[in-house]
Amino acid sequence: MPATCGTANSIVPLRALDPAHPVAVAVTPAAGTVLVIAAPQGSRPLLVEVQALVDRSPLAMPRRVTLGLESNRLAMLLAVLHRHAGVALGDQDVFANVVGGMRIQETAADLPLLLAALSSFRGRPLASDTVVFGEVGLAGEIRPVQGGEERLVEAAKHGFKRALVPAANKPRRALKLEMNVSPIGRLEQALAEL
Repeated sequence: MPATCGTANSIVPLRALDPAHPVAVAVTPAAGTVLVIAAPQGSRPLLVEVQALVDRSPLAMPRRVTLGLESNRLAMLLAVLHRHAGVALGDQDVFANVVGGMRIQETAADLPLLLAALSSFRGRPLASDTVVFGEVGLAGEIRPVQGGEERLVEAAKHGFKRALVPAANKPRRALKLEMNVSPIGRLEQALAEL
């Protein structure tokens, strides 16, 4: 039986992108589930799926639960989302997960996490052929991360056709990528892509 992941409205079978580089990615886009970042693993990037589930909370203090991500960072990012994009999730439980039990400790997961949360909240998935990475600053700016080009090359090898990346991580030299790279400078720009 294939592995599955679930959202409030769907159960989605998972598949590996490449048997040599197993990574679980949902076959069909589901809100809050198909955001992949290329996180460094040793000397090369590894593609990792970040999931979020946002649901109305019956509690006076909604829960913020993370697996594989830092919970304090999630709380901070949700405050940035509210302040700079006007999206209030204060009455919502927010659950965030890194598929496969991995732990991500780098800030490149900020933008994928916020987009996954917003995708779940709005019920609108991001295209499954999109890779996302970038640090989100307190002022709503999207900050560059190390190894941007290497991340894009790895994502292109796995068939991703679109990338949302910090403007400073846009490739400076001609890379032969069959991928549309969208440079993002502000959180508002990234949210418009959803």
